[in-house]
Amino acid sequence: MNPNPISRFPIPQLDSLPEDVRERIEAVAEKSGFIPNVFLALAWRPDEFRAFFTYHDALMEKESPGLDKAEREMIVVATSARNQCQYCVIAHGAILRIRAKNPYIADQLASNYRKADISERQKVMLDYALKVSREAETINDDDHRRLREFGFDEADIWDIGAISAFFGLSNRLVNMSSMRTNDEFYLMGRVPREK
Repeated sequence: MNPNPISRFPIPQLDSLPEDVRERIEAVAEKSGFIPNVFLALAWRPDEFRAFFTYHDALMEKESPGLDKAEREMIVVATSARNQCQYCVIAHGAILRIRAKNPYIADQLASNYRKADISERQKVMLDYALKVSREAETINDDDHRRLREFGFDEADIWDIGAISAFFGLSNRLVNMSSMRTNDEFYLMGRVPREK
């Protein structure tokens, strides 16, 4: 167990939280076997916790023919690496490895997505996501035209940009609070699960 605090800010006791927040955290713990630190770190501000995870789920858990859940996680890992967000790279890297069924993909994307073993379409997706993350003021019609050439429709383009923008917020909150990554995330998806 890591002795370092998980955040610079207060971490509430579960039994002190509003019922809906506590139930959400308990459901995540039941599914994953542990409580991801981001849930505890944001729980001290219940209204913001609710808003954050409602928007997170709307972006990351939807079914879409043009952008699968693994590709959504690719956006998080690549943009979080560029924003130097250790928590998000490690935690979402674990989720990406599981969703993509690929133990190498997260490390490749975090270090240099242009050299990763991904499709040209996915590289174009990440080019756009990184541009939204770091130079959104330069987005133009050519960027959207390029995405459409690779089969992304307007809904997909919005999702790519919105995921990048949302995790820009997340990356900054995590870095501001010095949020620590759970030890459990480091090995998830790297080796096959025991049956």
